[in-house]
Amino acid sequence: MNVQEQIKEYITSLPEPKRSDMQELHKFILRVLPGCKLWFLDGKNSENKVVSNPNIGYGAYTIKYADGKTKGFYQIGLSGNTTGISVYILGITDKAYLAQTFGKDLGKASVSGYCIKFKNLKDINTNILEAAIRYGVEATGEN
Repeated sequence: MNVQEQIKEYITSLPEPKRSDMQELHKFILRVLPGCKLWFLDGKNSENKVVSNPNIGYGAYTIKYADGKTKGFYQIGLSGNTTGISVYILGITDKAYLAQTFGKDLGKASVSGYCIKFKNLKDINTNILEAAIRYGVEATGEN
């Protein structure tokens, strides 16, 4: 099964209204980042044990570890969880930037160093979400 099929299967498996919101967000991110690399992480480790929620990834980002090692990963992530939906924006070095710059105008969302969480898509301003995603991509110079 290819990545696009895995993403479709994951979104289809979600209950409504999260399924519709995730489908809309998936299309939204693809419009913001046309032609980006797609990723799907099923949330299972090498022993097939669930260690996280499944994630859809967009773009490419190089994670740099303290020991000097690097790893290729996605830059923008999308995941459904028990309380709603999370959008991850990796690579922003200033951990307060997202909350300070976009938090107040985003709507009903909690914003941490690299994660925007919200219950429903209708609760947030997608123009502000788009600005946050674009900032994350431009800040790293990757993707």
